Amino acid sequence: MKPLVKIALKLLSSPKINMEEDYLWIRKVQRLFSGKPIRSNYRILDRKIYSADKSHDIPVRIFKPAEKKSDEVLLFFHGGGWVIGDINTYTKPCINMADLTGRTVYSVDYRLAPEFPYPAGLEDCYRVADAMLDNLSLIGLTSASQLTLIGDSAGGNLAAAVSLLLRDNRKDYPQKQILLYPITYWDHTENSPYESIRTKGTDYGLTAKKVSEYMDLYQPDREKRKSPYISPLIATDLTRQPNTLILTSENDPLRDEGEAYAKALKNAGNTVRVSRVKESVHGFITYPKISKLVIEAYQQINNFLDEE
Repeated sequence: MKPLVKIALKLLSSPKINMEEDYLWIRKVQRLFSGKPIRSNYRILDRKIYSADKSHDIPVRIFKPAEKKSDEVLLFFHGGGWVIGDINTYTKPCINMADLTGRTVYSVDYRLAPEFPYPAGLEDCYRVADAMLDNLSLIGLTSASQLTLIGDSAGGNLAAAVSLLLRDNRKDYPQKQILLYPITYWDHTENSPYESIRTKGTDYGLTAKKVSEYMDLYQPDREKRKSPYISPLIATDLTRQPNTLILTSENDPLRDEGEAYAKALKNAGNTVRVSRVKESVHGFITYPKISKLVIEAYQQINNFLDEE
């Protein structure tokens, strides 16, 4: 890792940053730096889906690839600890995702904690997936197997939870999911059973302290965090899950719990591929598409998507 990168990560790892107090200004900074993409020929369509109780709209942004390679669709849930990040701050990563996979990407602007704690964000993500599956022809699909769930970090957690909910509530559901350095467990204190919380939890941008603070905002009740829809790793039933690709990051406090989830899925009889991206830190999928880390990740993503 380059010295300047180490310095930058060290600054981002400052214990003075308290997500429970600072999330509002962090949201503002994110929006300030997200901006509009330089490329002028991208196509973005915005749509809205009613929530199940019709109390609010759920914005969905649709990204068309520069060169379409498949009719399949990716349903994307963004990261940010359920607290930060939105449809605008993830516009550039979603453009890259559409272009690098040759598939249309639907990005969900779910409600954020603490204004809307669990299960609000998950309900929005599930509602969009459910509505898309009920209206496959409207999005150009003929089968639920043509829809893949994908998410990074907290979005990976939401994708895993949506997969469980779809299995529990529907006969048809996506046959593939891609979880990028996902949150899968409820405890990120020194009591965590996962070693990466201690060895990678202080100096690499995302800290174990921040993950704990995000969790406090998402679900303040520690006992309720043991729900399989918050902590899929401890679900008692992981059968009948989609074929899964999990990419973890070498220098990420969430690394070990992501890899443990892959093992748990496999032990439950599912088809799982897991890979640790070397020399990477949490959040690398948002880097420019010329980054070697992004190139490596999308090689694995495309290989997975192209499998029958």
